[in-house]
Amino acid sequence: MCPGAAGAAAPAEPHDGRRLRQQIEEFVHSPGGPPGVIAVLRRDGDSRVVRAGVADLETRRAPRVDDHMRIASTAKAFNAAVVLALVDRGALGLDDRLRDRLPRLPAAWGYVTLRQLLNHTSGLPDYSEAPEFLEILTADPRHRFDSRRLLDFVAGEPLRFRPGSRYRYSNSDNIAAALMAEAATGTRYERLLRDLVYRPLGLRHTSLPQGYRLPDPYLHGYDVTPPPPEDVSEVLSASAVWASGGIVSTPADMTRFVRGYTGGALFGRAVTREQRRWREGASEPAGPGRNTAGLGIFRHATRCGAVLGHTGNFPGYTQLVAATPDGRRSLTFSVTTQINETLAPDRLARLRAIQEDFVCALLRERR
Repeated sequence: MCPGAAGAAAPAEPHDGRRLRQQIEEFVHSPGGPPGVIAVLRRDGDSRVVRAGVADLETRRAPRVDDHMRIASTAKAFNAAVVLALVDRGALGLDDRLRDRLPRLPAAWGYVTLRQLLNHTSGLPDYSEAPEFLEILTADPRHRFDSRRLLDFVAGEPLRFRPGSRYRYSNSDNIAAALMAEAATGTRYERLLRDLVYRPLGLRHTSLPQGYRLPDPYLHGYDVTPPPPEDVSEVLSASAVWASGGIVSTPADMTRFVRGYTGGALFGRAVTREQRRWREGASEPAGPGRNTAGLGIFRHATRCGAVLGHTGNFPGYTQLVAATPDGRRSLTFSVTTQINETLAPDRLARLRAIQEDFVCALLRERR
């Protein structure tokens, strides 16, 4: 049964399901609220889908678990999955330096390590903030960038700080990590994703495109400020974000991914221990509870317990994927508008509170 369904089935819905659905219904219908929300809570082999609003304001159809969507910076977790799988196989080392794997990059960046890229302590300047990059994107949002040259936009800039000394979330980190993976294997990043992540986890509806089109069916993403909502699902080219945020997936595939990623399906315990060395730092936007950063993963310590995962936001979409450390319980939470601290701090605070309630419902269910 889907708790988001209407009609006679609703009274049989568990108490938590009714309360969670009411929360996202109220969120959808609040000023500046997203047109749609879909959440998948999975416990062992049982799934519960909670949804509100619509996937498409024109057709008014409900969101579905097989709808495609832009997963935004949760793609960084896929990036870490590839890189850590290669570390597990001995093809890369966490202390490998940019100067050794990517000598064409600026010499001033040379001592940055793979570990520092994955936990955002590299000091690399963020290419997505570069004036030239933003000028091109503003003039032509669908411009097709050479994704493997995105770091060229900041190649003339020094490091922002001494590597390892501070935390600063940067899209450049994951571009550099993907390039290191390619250099170590001689294999294109898209194929590494397929071979090391999609196939092992059975992800049949996940891809890393270069263009702006989304495959049908898809959750339409909207800019809701100012009204009326504007469909921005296909406004930007994925080539502009590539390994830092360009993946397209579905709620069902994202559920499979986060369970496998946290549950040990992609790399061994020694690598997992390194991944979970926590330090101060949050994703963008911050997820529920108190956030600390690992290698391509964040720990969300809520009032009901901790889950591990990643968040992301992109024009039209805000995402959270999280699971218990053993991968047996998971939450995929997708919103069809962009919500972050800069654009909508009040809505972000409300979203994080709702997400924490969903985490609590997930963790409270009987094992």
